[in-house]
Amino acid sequence: MMLWLDSADSAAPALPAVWLIPTGASPRNLAERSELRRGTARRLLARQLGCTEEDVAIAHDPAGRPLLGLPAASGIELSVATRAGIVAIALARQPVGVDVERIEAPTAPPLDVLHADERKRLAAMPLALRPLAFAQIWAAKEAYVKALGVGFRRAPESFAVSLLSETAFRVDDPSHPTQARGHLRTMKNGGQEILAAAAIVLDGG
Repeated sequence: MMLWLDSADSAAPALPAVWLIPTGASPRNLAERSELRRGTARRLLARQLGCTEEDVAIAHDPAGRPLLGLPAASGIELSVATRAGIVAIALARQPVGVDVERIEAPTAPPLDVLHADERKRLAAMPLALRPLAFAQIWAAKEAYVKALGVGFRRAPESFAVSLLSETAFRVDDPSHPTQARGHLRTMKNGGQEILAAAAIVLDGG
């Protein structure tokens, strides 16, 4: 079960949990996006752990995955993403990934970056439904590779995402023997844009 929250001032009663936080910010470059993610995550973690923001330090492993450096021995894994003024933060006790994607206008999505099974499913959909489905698939793929800790050094077409419902997806990955299941949500960013979010927690380390 995944708990979804929408304020950095809200503490989760249990993990895993995802916060989809509308900030109203419009970062102009990668540095500003990174600072927005980091600042929002530190505020949220301080609230969740019952400490001050000064007591929270976020580091990165060699692959770029964020790590909670302080407080030490918290046992919390995190993942962060930013899109269109929304900061997404996932916390769990196991490897976790989160992503959020903008649902674009109803045009043909770039099918060449997808697994063959995903391309077939999208091609079978009415054109009007493809933007949401593509955004959900891509968010799920990015959340999955973040949870793996490799990012898109892992080719996105090398594993397949199946949309099971409006709130769930499955990953079929030939490199891993078990199917992984994740969670989906759509939301508005306070303006006219609709965004698709995906989060997944992987068993084991």
